[in-house]
Amino acid sequence: MTRLSAATPSGHAHLGNYLGAIRRWAREGTDEDLYFVSDMHGMTTSYNPQRLRSLSREMLATLIGSSISPDRVFVQSDITAQLASLTWILECTCTFGEVARMIQFKEKSAGAKTVRLGLLTYPVLMAADILLPGADEVPVGEDQMQHVELARTLARRFNTTYGEAFVVPKAVTPKVAARIRDLANPDRKMAKSTRDEAGVVFLLDDPDMIRRKFQRAVTDGLDQVEYRPDEQPGVANLLEILGACTDQSPRVAAESITTYRELKETVADAVVEELREVRKRTQDLLADPAELDRIRATGAERARQRGEHRLEAVTRLAGIG
Repeated sequence: MTRLSAATPSGHAHLGNYLGAIRRWAREGTDEDLYFVSDMHGMTTSYNPQRLRSLSREMLATLIGSSISPDRVFVQSDITAQLASLTWILECTCTFGEVARMIQFKEKSAGAKTVRLGLLTYPVLMAADILLPGADEVPVGEDQMQHVELARTLARRFNTTYGEAFVVPKAVTPKVAARIRDLANPDRKMAKSTRDEAGVVFLLDDPDMIRRKFQRAVTDGLDQVEYRPDEQPGVANLLEILGACTDQSPRVAAESITTYRELKETVADAVVEELREVRKRTQDLLADPAELDRIRATGAERARQRGEHRLEAVTRLAGIG
């Protein structure tokens, strides 16, 4: 069984990405699972090409530096020819109404003076991402369920209309992981796109920077180290981070800590230790561009080989080529 997951290089990978997804991929992934850097997904709105290219390399190095096997990783744009061909066939299988009603399209296009066509058709590209390698399961959050359902619809429609070619994937909800909040504003989640980076811990931040960010983390005036997410969201966020790094529940993590200063220092130490080897391995890869290029090229070739026969079958059944 193949599970497919992706990381979009819309910014530098941060602690929330790592504890919420990347670490789980490394710990729980199987030899059949696939992980890719979805750089083409970062083109649906205004972007800087040089920054996108740099962030894509950094994300690739981060996934491998997080102990995900290089055999399971590739960069989306390295198989552009296959994806573009399949996306066109799927677009000719899809209807305008099916993509126009996507919630993310409605949210991102609302109030915009201009809307790129790619923002509308992006869910079809995502369907191609899923269907090309024959993914059985796609772990996603609620915000992506609609996109996986479109992939299922298009797979069934093509199979029924032209002939069996696609595995019909299913969306699965991953195990609940730490939902890391912004240290400076615990009312919002930690995000790559946040302009104010004071509350975002990036995986490549040095230990001193990490400690400074935790020293400045927002708590409250109660001075009670208890896990009460509704009443004390800032403290709860710190305890959830500590619990995730030490493999214990936030409530248990709170039992031995008495002050906010101690809490911040303890969490900072745990995060520094958790990211120590990840940061080193990632930086080592980034410092060796030839090795990173070799890994990337090998991953791209494996991805192309995996989708080659399916694309040939789909093209033949669709009556082209």
